[in-house]
Amino acid sequence: MSIKRIITRKLMFFMMVITLIIVSGLYMPISFGAQKVTTIRLVAANHPWTDAIKPLLPEFEKATGIKINFESYEENQLTPKLTVEFTSGTSSIDVFMTRPLQEGRLFSRNNWYQPLNKYIDKNDAKWNFKDYPDSTIQAATYNNKLYAVPLVTEWHVIFYRKDLFQQAKINPPTNFEELEAAAKAFTNPANEMYGFVSRGQRGAAVTQFSSYLYSFGGDFIKKGKCVIDSPEAIKAFKFYGKMLHEYGPPGVTNMSWPQAQALFASGKVAMWPDASTLIAGLLAPDKSKVADKVGVAVFPAGPTGSHPYMVLPWAISMGAQSKNKAAAWTFIKWATSPEVTKKAQLAGNTMSRTSVWSDSEVLAKIQPDLALSAKKSGPTAFPTDRPLMTSVVEARDIIGDVIVKAIETGGTGDIESMAKAAAKKVNDLLEKAGELGK
Repeated sequence: MSIKRIITRKLMFFMMVITLIIVSGLYMPISFGAQKVTTIRLVAANHPWTDAIKPLLPEFEKATGIKINFESYEENQLTPKLTVEFTSGTSSIDVFMTRPLQEGRLFSRNNWYQPLNKYIDKNDAKWNFKDYPDSTIQAATYNNKLYAVPLVTEWHVIFYRKDLFQQAKINPPTNFEELEAAAKAFTNPANEMYGFVSRGQRGAAVTQFSSYLYSFGGDFIKKGKCVIDSPEAIKAFKFYGKMLHEYGPPGVTNMSWPQAQALFASGKVAMWPDASTLIAGLLAPDKSKVADKVGVAVFPAGPTGSHPYMVLPWAISMGAQSKNKAAAWTFIKWATSPEVTKKAQLAGNTMSRTSVWSDSEVLAKIQPDLALSAKKSGPTAFPTDRPLMTSVVEARDIIGDVIVKAIETGGTGDIESMAKAAAKKVNDLLEKAGELGK
């Protein structure tokens, strides 16, 4: 047999092997580069953004050849899940949703985030990194290292029943006195109707309590020390507790946002102050009995004015332990692209990219009062909705205990003593982390 025929046969055999590998799915080319990764693990929170992105995953898989191993958890489960895996040093998480205000410091100090600076091409006009407001980028940066790409921006609003307010000839509340008066007017437990609902579940309640705290002139931490035992904070605890005790539904101390949202959507609540991005679940006719009756009002003013939170609650990060970083970045870039961001915005989220807020298609669909509330809230809003510290999870639970006590007693219990004890516990956490007085 000639050498030429031998070479030809070997080439034919090689081509057959390659063909079989491709057909069998063992090799899958990727259009965004030369990666040969077939699967990445995505760990997300149960959130409206997740609801919007999940149906789009097949589109990403088809375009890239990268398969997504998708997991989602409740907010209070996600941080412990991530912490346990990253602490082990053998995590297989490639991409995950993260809360910069919740775990940003802890994860950064432990080097669990993969810094994204080297992945960002600021000259990429199509992806357009400059589309993100500087405030959101700073919120996702620690020691000059960008550890996440912003997803959504949230601010505190009041969702209210337009039909009920119109029938009663009551205007949406502009201050705390009007807020309580309206809540009282619409509360009728005999008919399972309540004037007010908000988060009452321990740590989950802290973020919503924050706007009341700020509007009473208080704060969580000042000059590196916990000040939730200040006179202003005590007034905020008592007011929040009274509102939920007197005008809220039974079992409110077991409620986070999903339970409160479901109650409002069922038509049993007149007002629900919470995060702007949660409007999606209220406007969907298949989920909400009041989809065509939802109004959005600016958070009302307390003794020192209206000071709602306006924060970056969720961003998307790459695991430092990921063995698939190129593919992970491909996904992050796709998930935060202007095109996907617009789809998430149209699904009811309040996204961080500036451009979506001037998009004509978005403006035509968005609840008209929502964008107005953002514009009015911005100038007086606070950029945090919880104590900014490494041990924020533990601190939230400590502060949440005071909130629960205030709700259970209608604000009439010995809140002063409990708040003083809680402040000491938070200071102990600050000291342990080397943050006290800083």
